[in-house]
Amino acid sequence: PSCKVFFAKDPLKIVRAQGQYMFDEKGEKYLDCINNVAHVGHSHPYVIKAATKQMELLNTNSRFLHDNLVQYAQRLTATLPEKLSVCYFVNSGSEANDLALRLARQYHGHQDVITLENAYHGHVTSLIDISPYKFNQLGKDSKKEFVHVAPSPDIYRGKYREDDPDPASAYAEEVKKIIEETQKNGRKIAAFIAESMQSCGGQVIPPVGYFQKVAEYVREAGGVFIADEVQVGFGRVGKHFWAFQLQGEDFVPDIVTMGKPIGNGHPMSCVVTTREIAESFGASGLEYFNTFGGNPVSCAIGLAVLEVIEKEDLQGNATRVGNYLLELLAEQKEKHPLVGDIRGVGLFVGVDLVKDQQKRTPATAEALHLIYKLKEHQILLSADGPHRNILKFKPPMCFTMEDAKHVVETIDALLTEMEEATGMKTENNAQCKRKTTEESSQPGGANESIGHMNGAACRQENRLYSKKRSVPSKRIRT
Repeated sequence: PSCKVFFAKDPLKIVRAQGQYMFDEKGEKYLDCINNVAHVGHSHPYVIKAATKQMELLNTNSRFLHDNLVQYAQRLTATLPEKLSVCYFVNSGSEANDLALRLARQYHGHQDVITLENAYHGHVTSLIDISPYKFNQLGKDSKKEFVHVAPSPDIYRGKYREDDPDPASAYAEEVKKIIEETQKNGRKIAAFIAESMQSCGGQVIPPVGYFQKVAEYVREAGGVFIADEVQVGFGRVGKHFWAFQLQGEDFVPDIVTMGKPIGNGHPMSCVVTTREIAESFGASGLEYFNTFGGNPVSCAIGLAVLEVIEKEDLQGNATRVGNYLLELLAEQKEKHPLVGDIRGVGLFVGVDLVKDQQKRTPATAEALHLIYKLKEHQILLSADGPHRNILKFKPPMCFTMEDAKHVVETIDALLTEMEEATGMKTENNAQCKRKTTEESSQPGGANESIGHMNGAACRQENRLYSKKRSVPSKRIRT
């Protein structure tokens, strides 16, 4: 019972997939907007060929020397700032984040970790402990003493919103307060960890400048900054290869973690850090090894994925298709009172559904209804965030303009049906001119593919789902 599947009421049995499409046992084709792990597309022939060729020769313990490991480490670190130069290869994003915590704690001997509201960093015990998205489900006393939770830097739903003159500094000050309080209690900060853009937390894009200020406070306290790129790295944001680069060239994390998208779903991941932190870890006297992390087959696959991203211009595709998707979704925000906010970068986009645009009341039941109706139209999309009201786009990077148009046209039709069926009034929409993308975009000009169409629209009476639908209190945040 604890093992969940997508669409629990009517689960899909998928038997094959190609590119951005999945096929069920009856041969029905579904457009996949969910599987970021199949980064360059399901069953990519170039990746399969590289894997098969190396499997025919050798796959063995990674404590033997092999050219693939060195070549892949060189290619991978070439995409990162110069000081991030040492790789540890592991098998999953959870393993990567667990190792990152070990590196951070060894560095100065500190133990405490600052994490963000609604964060998710993995399924092993050490990461459940620092993932409010998970441990909050266990009750109010589930947070460990060494864990400190900072407000999510969400300028749509968070403590400091788009009307704040400097939300980046305001949210960073919250981290500084946590550090000061922790030190008063005789504890020491080992690390601040954050996804470069929160995924399970609701497709949250931190305001530009936030990470720089947080890193300054954390390093002053003897801690390190860990950027979790498991879901958002490898060109998904389009203009940049890594999502942390959206903050600006002056920001460089101390540790970067990656997950299975780097192997197109093959069990492979990586931790990249500085030589100083790596040498401190080695000085502990406790050797590190991972039997098959960085094995010859995994590294051959990793090299193939990097080559496909470059040869097929998937970063450019993420920018072009992502911008188009944001434009189409912005039009839906103008038409539908259920759409409260559109935010995203490249092929990482969220649609925040609300019952009331002024109050920004999460439309949880409506989001669930919509993803099931999309499934009936053979489109696979998920809903996430602390209220499960965010439609979450993170498709394979081969997603096309035609795919984006098809999805948004279907969403448009379904929202219209829902509004007509429930008598939701939309005739006043024309009088409620909302902010344009340019007026409400992120400060600092991170890049043109960032969309954050939030803002106060006129109040709309919402008669959707007149029956009361409650969400367990542990998922509600006011």
